[in-house]
Amino acid sequence: MKNPFASTMKAARLMRKGRALSAALVMQRALMTPAKPAKKAAARKSATAKPARPAAPALPPRPLPGSFIDGMFDSKHGALRYKLYTPTGSARRRLPLVVMLHGCSQTAGDFAAGTGMNRLADELGVIILYPEQSGSANVARCWNWHQPHNQVRGRGEPAMIADLTRHAILLGRADPARVYIAGMSAGGVAAAIIAAAYPSLFVAVGVHSGLSCGAIDSLGDALAAMRGRPQALPSTARVTRPRPTILFHGDADKVVHPSNADGFRALLERSTAGPIVSQTRQGQSAGGRHYTRTEHRTAQGEVMLESWTIHGSGHAWSGGLRSASYTDPAGPDASRAMLRFFLARRGKPPRPKASA
Repeated sequence: MKNPFASTMKAARLMRKGRALSAALVMQRALMTPAKPAKKAAARKSATAKPARPAAPALPPRPLPGSFIDGMFDSKHGALRYKLYTPTGSARRRLPLVVMLHGCSQTAGDFAAGTGMNRLADELGVIILYPEQSGSANVARCWNWHQPHNQVRGRGEPAMIADLTRHAILLGRADPARVYIAGMSAGGVAAAIIAAAYPSLFVAVGVHSGLSCGAIDSLGDALAAMRGRPQALPSTARVTRPRPTILFHGDADKVVHPSNADGFRALLERSTAGPIVSQTRQGQSAGGRHYTRTEHRTAQGEVMLESWTIHGSGHAWSGGLRSASYTDPAGPDASRAMLRFFLARRGKPPRPKASA
């Protein structure tokens, strides 16, 4: 609107001169003219307004406590079936997550039954993820750890498992600073490789009846190592320190020679500055198996490797249940020991976004 005082004065002068129609037109134009200051204020308000933030994507529904669900996960690296166990108790807790990789000829369900992990998950409050290898990827359902592209970050099976683990963290509302991985036989080797490839994702690793990360790039090399041929360590001058590891191996294992357990200590010694201090004790399980347990500590006192040799046991999960394959019920409880080892360790809070 134009200056109302000036318009009124002009209209009054016209009225005194007897020009009533002209005075009315002046007032009409004044009233119909847009107010420029209001335009400027609106422009200033628009310029200073903050852009609207995009809405956060909706989280998938969290599995119910005590549920054991089946799922299929697709990523750019491939697809995997899985089982996920959410323990009983409060649905509002942020729980640790343990990834369990089965051995050859096993399934996720068979491995869950044999290790008894779900029962311990209820007791200790842990989410358990069981990825399952497909028969199309390997006719014997072995993880293909011997192939070079399955031994590095960002490719193959390590990337698939890492992506699935992140999905399980989101789905189960797990604590991302308490994520661990374990496996048996081929699954144990794969667990060691994946933990080394993703040290910011996995805090610690458990290996049962497996091999360490060595210089293997073919099925022939893998079979020779399984029969007991010493592995060559990676050729690089400096070896990255492995994640804290708990290791189980039967000294009567006819599938993966028990001498492969020595590779884990050799890798630790090469990757660590200063001496490794070892402490050994003997014991006997409730089922009658004798065992030797050795802790390997750094000079600062940190246990980086806990190694169990189960005397008289074969290629079988120590302390496992008879209802499943590859178990030795007479041995000490490897599942409980692994969870005890894992839950004593916490990682650093992860970065907001992790890349494969």
